[in-house]
Amino acid sequence: MTEKLQSLIAKRGPIRKIGVVGMGYVGIPAAVLFADSPAVDLVYGFQRDSPSSGYKVAMLNRGELPLIGEEPELPELLRTVVKRGTFRSTADFSQIAGLDAVALAIQTPFANPKDLIPDFQPLLEGLDQVGTYLTPGTLVVLESTITPGTTTGMARDVLERASDLVAGEDFALAHAPERVMVGRLLRNIREHDRIVGGIDEASTRRAVELYRLVLTTGAIIPMTATAAEATKTAENAFRDLQIAAANQLALHCEAMGVNFYDVRAGVDSLKGEGITRAVLWPGAGVGGHCLTKDTWHLERGARELGGDLQYPNGAASIFGVARALNDFMPRHMGDLLVQGLERAGKPLRGSKIAILGWAFISDSGDARNTPAEPFFELMRNGGARVEVHDPYVEEDVGVRIETDLETVLAGADAIALFTGHSQYAALNPGHVKALTGREHPVIVDGRNVVDPDVFIEAGFVYKGIGRGDRNGHPIREAV
Repeated sequence: MTEKLQSLIAKRGPIRKIGVVGMGYVGIPAAVLFADSPAVDLVYGFQRDSPSSGYKVAMLNRGELPLIGEEPELPELLRTVVKRGTFRSTADFSQIAGLDAVALAIQTPFANPKDLIPDFQPLLEGLDQVGTYLTPGTLVVLESTITPGTTTGMARDVLERASDLVAGEDFALAHAPERVMVGRLLRNIREHDRIVGGIDEASTRRAVELYRLVLTTGAIIPMTATAAEATKTAENAFRDLQIAAANQLALHCEAMGVNFYDVRAGVDSLKGEGITRAVLWPGAGVGGHCLTKDTWHLERGARELGGDLQYPNGAASIFGVARALNDFMPRHMGDLLVQGLERAGKPLRGSKIAILGWAFISDSGDARNTPAEPFFELMRNGGARVEVHDPYVEEDVGVRIETDLETVLAGADAIALFTGHSQYAALNPGHVKALTGREHPVIVDGRNVVDPDVFIEAGFVYKGIGRGDRNGHPIREAV
């Protein structure tokens, strides 16, 4: 079958026309970089004409970036490829019929991680659209993070059914997972090594050809499609595990009355050949689209492809435990805040709580799965009045986001720092205290943003993740 496919690919020649389905944080930069390649004639950015995202088509065709937050080079490069005529966005999926390669960059969240069933509906719809207009010799690549086994299973089935073609014989099929982070999208695509896994050798070779168009320093690592799926889900599950280890250590340090950051520096000082003691940073919780779900894709793939999973003494998967621990951190922030209010002689009910930061990552407007949301609900359910400040979040996130910091701080009984925005590192304790109008306002630092001593000196009740050395400090009385 590979010989027939290779023959069809050879007749097409080099990849000149490309489609990217899904104009989001992954699809837009990928499409723009393809369109900037001198080897490419045209790139279509496909976006369905839905009430929630159809507006992107017109914006992109005007050279306007519909993403929130700073993305170095991307706005300028988008304008360049639009003006050059090598990129255009469309909701007309029939244009797929004339393309050499199509990449799908569609989110795959879990509606409920407990049942390990992902919401594949948007991806299924995208695959069906691609399959409907698929022609022999075309390469289809899934960039979405997916459950291991999806490319050779569900995705293949949908494409074959919609196209009446056979994967590996009539068209190439591969998985090449995105490895990008908001705020550095172009750089990540160009410089990160690219994992490429086809369902057969011909598919892998064609996918390698596609991604060589955009890589600069990054290398290509070929493997099978399922191994590529496992690689992406495992690297995110492992990072989530590392964060959970830091969070667990921070909780231990709080219990022992020591400073996590001293312990971390001490551990990090052990260096030498064969020594690896990397410790990440603890925090108020893990957000974003990837780490909050990819553990469950990995777990689901292992269960569906491997059958019986064996754990010692009936213990749970360490990846699942890590996920639960990271989900616990917003609740721990709530516990610290309530403890701080008790020290200040105030109940949670009736207090004003100021949340600083709704985005899940510093100096960004990306608020997907923000850990601030469960904290917000916890505080509100406890009878508190909650206000939120974020200088970057502009989209509708279901809560009112105030951009004026002083408005949110005014009259606050407690402040919860959820995001490490640069603006918050410059908070002046005297000015903040004056705005609150409280004798002993509470500040809970979930990102190690502020110096606890200067806030304690100003009369604040301080609580911080991992700051066992300061969480029980004497309250300084106003002079």
